[in-house]
Amino acid sequence: MAEQTLTIGNLVLYKQTAALILETNPKRITIKVLDGEKLRVRPKDVTLLHPGSIDSLTQIEEQNDDSGDLLAAWELLAGSETNLRELVELAYGSFSPAKAWAVWKVVADGLYFNGDPDHILVLTNEQVQQEKAKRSAREEEQRQWDEFVSRIDAGEIIEEDSSYLQDVEALALGQQDQSRTLQALNREQTPENAHDLLLKVGYWTPSINPYPSRARVKTVSAQGYIPPLVPESRRDLTHLLALAIDDEGNTDPDDAISWDDGRIWVHIADVAALVTPGDQLDLEARDRGANLYLPEQTVTMLPVEITQELGLGLKEISPALSFGIELGADGQIEEVEITPSWVNVTRWTYEEAESRLLDPVLASLSDMAANYANRRREKGAIELNLPEVRVKVEQGEVSIRPILSLQSRELVREAMLMAGEAVAIYAQTHNIPIPYTSQELPSGPLPEGSTTADMFATRKLLKPSRQSITPGLHSGLGMENYAQITSPLRRYLDLVIHQQLRAHLQGQTLLTEQEIIERIGAIAATQSDLRQAERFSRRHWTHVFLMQNPDWQGEGIIVEQHGRRYATILPDLDLETDPYLPGDHQPNDHLQLQLKEINLAYLNSSFTTNTSR
Repeated sequence: MAEQTLTIGNLVLYKQTAALILETNPKRITIKVLDGEKLRVRPKDVTLLHPGSIDSLTQIEEQNDDSGDLLAAWELLAGSETNLRELVELAYGSFSPAKAWAVWKVVADGLYFNGDPDHILVLTNEQVQQEKAKRSAREEEQRQWDEFVSRIDAGEIIEEDSSYLQDVEALALGQQDQSRTLQALNREQTPENAHDLLLKVGYWTPSINPYPSRARVKTVSAQGYIPPLVPESRRDLTHLLALAIDDEGNTDPDDAISWDDGRIWVHIADVAALVTPGDQLDLEARDRGANLYLPEQTVTMLPVEITQELGLGLKEISPALSFGIELGADGQIEEVEITPSWVNVTRWTYEEAESRLLDPVLASLSDMAANYANRRREKGAIELNLPEVRVKVEQGEVSIRPILSLQSRELVREAMLMAGEAVAIYAQTHNIPIPYTSQELPSGPLPEGSTTADMFATRKLLKPSRQSITPGLHSGLGMENYAQITSPLRRYLDLVIHQQLRAHLQGQTLLTEQEIIERIGAIAATQSDLRQAERFSRRHWTHVFLMQNPDWQGEGIIVEQHGRRYATILPDLDLETDPYLPGDHQPNDHLQLQLKEINLAYLNSSFTTNTSR
């Protein structure tokens, strides 16, 4: 009401409930509501229903509701406007507090009337029927919802329940942070709980990997127009045996090595010949940051057609950016040459290369790599020898195979590190702005031993590497200067370095330091998201592997103690667990483990143990 005079004994409406005025003053009035609570409120917070006067709210509850008279009044007034007093008097013949409250409850219900006590719209029959249909539909919807909640609480669903499970699925995928279903079940609304529920009712199978979606990374490879390779002067290195040595099944070979009478050549796919700064392909790669490697698929930052065009060894002759490096007797880099080239690449697996280490070319390369590795160790390089495995999914079946420590693998690794250091030196010598990779010294003194537990402790002390426009120590690699340059097909900042080197070689304008800084910043967040998606996906599929092999047994190695729980590495799975063990145990004790239980949604697995030393 716009203006109303309120006195003690008035029947008023406060927040849709009846109230009795007990005391008044210009700023505050005291009221008593139906549940007996006394409140001090502003006069404008209440609406007068009846001037009264009444002594108690029990007087309005004694009215017997005879809606027949009120319905007759509705029929008479349908389509018109009235007020509370007129409606009450028409329905009941008199206007009392009890009758006013009884009628107002019907008005507030909204089926036959709408409005406030001074302006009540009387709905037409058509409007009433429409409202009845809406209410009936809502009641039916509520009935179906209640039946769904009962079913899913019992661990059952029917085909029609899929629409109700959409919010659960969205929460499990990290697309939203709330779920009406989990709320109805009184379960905490977390992605893990949503995932667990979907598995338990059979709506999801273990083959659904939610972690890329939760990390908000793209799960479809890049696409775009691939320009033709522009003719240019390239050095012909096809006379050299160029070896691309990779894991079996590798589909994006982007590096190879050659021996040239005392010089090692590291050949890298010449991606910057097709992807130039600021073009569509460059922007897409920058947005992605790197390839996403999942056990079930690889999501590329560049269109796969670029790999088909530039991957080393995928065609008879491949274009490359080649790095010629010569070392001194102490393993120090003494000479660096960089040139666009043509190479004739032979692809080998690490196992094939391992069987040919005595061949003259590989023997010479191995000697050079060993010399370089010795120098890095003298500079404090940190070597970790912890279990590594490759998790792969094919047609729903998970396989886990160890990554063997092979001399051929170390040879390739040293060659790639050598190229990274060589480019860092070259860039500083020629004032070429590039992103350098550095790593601060460990956060504490490293264990002196080389046991599994020592390696585990060492890894925890290592600082993360970072990219910067400024060169700096890479403590883990034992290098004063380093840049990652060997994977321009797979890592965006590697591609940026190649773009800078090509611009320098061709006398073109370089990206500025500020532009390099902007590129480093652009991928900082995406790199973290990619690594998170990859890490959790590997754990997911490792647990699926255990589900597919419920009788799994294997070895565990204790690496750390936490009370009666012992952090334990499972070398065959590259998985960590923390079984409770009675008795006294020490780091590096070996356990015989047998799978006991798996909770896929929470990435938890437990094992029973038989201890041996």
